[in-house]
Amino acid sequence: KFHHDCTPHHAERQMGPRVLTFFLYLTTIETGGGTKFPNLGELTIQPKKGRAVIWPNVLNDKPTTMDPRTAHQALPVEPGGIKFAANYWIHQRNWREVYKRGCI
Repeated sequence: KFHHDCTPHHAERQMGPRVLTFFLYLTTIETGGGTKFPNLGELTIQPKKGRAVIWPNVLNDKPTTMDPRTAHQALPVEPGGIKFAANYWIHQRNWREVYKRGCI
C-alpha cells in the first residue's frame, strides 16, 4: 500500500511529526518484497538481512511539512517468501516524556 510515514496531525501534538524513519530488514528476500519509492525515480530497496535504510519524512527547511519524495510502498513478497523487518520513527521532540507526563 502506497503511504507516507509523516502523520500531519502529529505536528499539532507535543512530540511533533515523525522526522525520520529507520527501517531494518531482518530477512533476505531474493524476489519481491522490496520497499519502493516511486517519487525517487522508482528507487526500490531490496530486503537483505541486516540492511538498514533511513529516510526523512519532512522537509529540512520546513520541519512540519511532509516531504513528498519519501512516500513509499512495500512490494509483495513472492510466494513462499517471508519478510520480517523492524522500523523506528524518530519524532521532532521527545515523545516518551510526553507519555510519561500523561500529556497525550
